[in-house]
Amino acid sequence: MPRLIARRHRFAPALLLLAAPLTLAADEPARWDAPGAGNPLLPGYFADPSIVHDGNRWYIFATIDPWGDERLGLWTSENGRDWRFSTPNWPTKAAATSPTSGDSKVWAPSVVHAANGRWYMYVSVGSEVWVGSAASPAGPWHDANGGKPLIARDFAPAYHMIDAEAFIDDDGRAYLYWGSGLNWTNGHCFVVRLKPDMVTFDGTPRDVTPENYFEGPFMVKAGGRYLLTYSDGNTTKDTYKVRYAIGATPFGPFHEAPNSPLLQTDAARDIVSPGHHAVFRSQGHSYILYHRQALPWPQSGDTVLRQVAVDPLTIAEDGTFVPVRPTHGSTVAGFVAARDRGLTWTPVRNPAAVKAADDNYATLWRAPANGTGNIVADLGAARQVTGSRIRPEYPNRRYRYAVEASRDGRRWTPLLAPGEHQGSPVTLRHPVNARYLRLTVATPGAGLWEWSIDGDKPHRR
Repeated sequence: MPRLIARRHRFAPALLLLAAPLTLAADEPARWDAPGAGNPLLPGYFADPSIVHDGNRWYIFATIDPWGDERLGLWTSENGRDWRFSTPNWPTKAAATSPTSGDSKVWAPSVVHAANGRWYMYVSVGSEVWVGSAASPAGPWHDANGGKPLIARDFAPAYHMIDAEAFIDDDGRAYLYWGSGLNWTNGHCFVVRLKPDMVTFDGTPRDVTPENYFEGPFMVKAGGRYLLTYSDGNTTKDTYKVRYAIGATPFGPFHEAPNSPLLQTDAARDIVSPGHHAVFRSQGHSYILYHRQALPWPQSGDTVLRQVAVDPLTIAEDGTFVPVRPTHGSTVAGFVAARDRGLTWTPVRNPAAVKAADDNYATLWRAPANGTGNIVADLGAARQVTGSRIRPEYPNRRYRYAVEASRDGRRWTPLLAPGEHQGSPVTLRHPVNARYLRLTVATPGAGLWEWSIDGDKPHRR
């Protein structure tokens, strides 16, 4: 694994100018609902992402929306475009709860590779920070602090003890940053050096809150200076954004940069409330991974649904950031250019179903709220089909699917009886030679990001 990825917070000054140029944004889709958009990166509603690379695999750990779940979400990919969903064995709300944790669930993970060779996860459960360890990002994960929070709620009860983020400096020393406010105001940022065990505090935590800080700290070192990036505003509104401050040491003092904010709402382009981010490198280029409001926005009712996006991050010669222009389809060096979409198909007598074949995780086809829905896919000619991959709206929920096939679009043969399935992608095996497939979604109101049909593609002469 490349050294810069293992310590995903570390930036070598000699590589700073290799960051991907903002001109890549010119290639993005014109609208958020255009076919082939690369943002959102993940199919579903997730927030507070943490990304690492180990071996030949990418891992994104994230909060499951709305507002957390009993577990974290984990997405893995070998190519950066086709992601598989799972839930790590630890933490769970049941296993990582103290008498003072509160009712809030599991959220805001930070995963890092330490100098001692192990991986560590700092995660918020309720209003406290817990720490776990594993030999690999794939797990299994285990509590690393004797079944108690690393930072208890009563450490500073006037503030929110969440959003812990670890940073490993060039000399191998580790630091932990954390802290938020209450009722979307008065956020405070704390930092402490960690001993080599990545659990024990090496000194007393310090308050290093910069101007306009609310939550979500993430440290980047560039040009010999320390750039403390963080979120400000309210993630349920259009005010959430990423700011940054500059300091001479990991303890600051930090003062907001003159060209902050780094990333903010672009209402004219339907990019709303980007924030709570991670910074990573791939093939010598720098990127920011963050969540933003799901579209169309605003959502109905009180639901807060966010999605994960990625954009290039440029660092100037003086070691400061160039403000990010958020996009609907960035290119990441080392990620494949396009997802594996399977066979090309078009919907029959259901124009809205094109949303399940447009390679865009911002657009959603939905079954009727009070009954069963179906999509008929026309492959254009009889093809040898092996199965389907379904990307449901919520990968942690169960949905009922059935599949039928036809050569003429009139006479149908059952391939897969109705049954419950969970995950993303949901992989269904139903080999057949046919021109038409009919997918029945027997869960009222169920949403579908994409339906990929696998099989033998026609040969090109």
